[in-house]
Amino acid sequence: MNLSAPQPMTVLFFDHTARMGGGEISLFNLVTHVDRSKIEPVVVLASDGELRDRLRAAGVEVHVLSLDESVTEVRKDTLSSTKAVSFAQVSQIVRYIWRLRGFMRARGAEIVHANSLKADLIAAVAARLCGVPVIWHVRDRIADDYLPPLATRIFRLLCRVLPNFVIVNSNATLATLEIPRQKRARVIYNGVVHDGLPPEEFEEDPTLLRGRIQQGAHGALVMAPKPEVNDRELLIGLVGRISPWKGQDIFLRAAAEVIKKFPNTRFQIIGSAMFGEEDYEREIHQICDDLELNDYVEWTGFRRDVPQLISKLDLLVHASKTGEPFGQVVVEAMMAGKPVIATAGGGIPEIVLDGQTGYLVPMNDAPAMADAIIRMLEDPTSARKMGERGRKRAGEHFAIGRTANKISRVYDHLLVDRNNWRRRKRSLRSASLGFVLGGAAMMWWLKRRM
Repeated sequence: MNLSAPQPMTVLFFDHTARMGGGEISLFNLVTHVDRSKIEPVVVLASDGELRDRLRAAGVEVHVLSLDESVTEVRKDTLSSTKAVSFAQVSQIVRYIWRLRGFMRARGAEIVHANSLKADLIAAVAARLCGVPVIWHVRDRIADDYLPPLATRIFRLLCRVLPNFVIVNSNATLATLEIPRQKRARVIYNGVVHDGLPPEEFEEDPTLLRGRIQQGAHGALVMAPKPEVNDRELLIGLVGRISPWKGQDIFLRAAAEVIKKFPNTRFQIIGSAMFGEEDYEREIHQICDDLELNDYVEWTGFRRDVPQLISKLDLLVHASKTGEPFGQVVVEAMMAGKPVIATAGGGIPEIVLDGQTGYLVPMNDAPAMADAIIRMLEDPTSARKMGERGRKRAGEHFAIGRTANKISRVYDHLLVDRNNWRRRKRSLRSASLGFVLGGAAMMWWLKRRM
């Protein structure tokens, strides 16, 4: 055993939920891909659930310090006044902060990395009480179209004073924070995990490939050419939780126009309602029925095999009606070599290059979305090239290894700053002590001379 080898820094990651939303997927990807020889990740969750199970299965140290659901399940659209949080909830938060502070100190956390808006506020106070640097990883656009105006103003203000460093998932997210230039902040795109399958494995279902194997000249087995796009069933998918701002209704209205020209097209809506949005799910099922699309649309519900489902799509559609902070699913589709049609809001234009890796369309515009889908289906050669360029771009800019390395460098800088500050404090203490002792000696000498 090499006793002189440097010990990995202990980074405590904190999230208020264990449900597998986009932020939690990004957290899982990050902590399972950091260099464990340099960083020892410790994850603390304020509730139990799938994320804890997945982290444990991946060999990551994880702890659940439960916080009452009346706090963890507060919806952002209720934060419209100072009365949105009750005295009882504030009392629970204060006690929880003190408990979390004790855990940070006992576990020897050197950096605290908060992963969600609720986690940001709780972890920042606990870390400050411990004297530990805290990072806010902001994965949501802090704007009035996403949060109530009061919550937006408060979060922007706190963002200037509480965290030591701010990481954001896109330039679009950074712009909504409106923080001064001197505030330490950096755009680091969410890292997406690619499962390593070669590109050809993403092209079609293996059962379809077997159907194209034919016997050629001299008995050799050859692959028959793919059927023309108009001669086979096409599959277009939208991935994401069922929510009013995700635009499933726009997707369905666009689908109704597409099938008029491509009646062999089928559509998948991959995802389910979360956070009490079941009423909207019933509403869009009714829209599907009203548009007579039931024979064309498949509702998969919540799925854990999203990469496999994406691999079977001809193209992926992103239909969000308000600006998406990043667009994880869009990157996953590009990793799989799929062309993308996406709404031009939030961080999406930083991912999709219009006309090169897909098409960007205005938000809330079903006719424009339908036109883009039809244009892509009419030119499968161009669509295939877009998918190839998208795969290259995703690998170069959004791979998880790149993200983990950039965040690790942030940790290094924070620790260097912290150690420098501690040395300066010791120097100041020494200088102050020397000044006091020197002054006392001078006073004693003067007194003796008198």
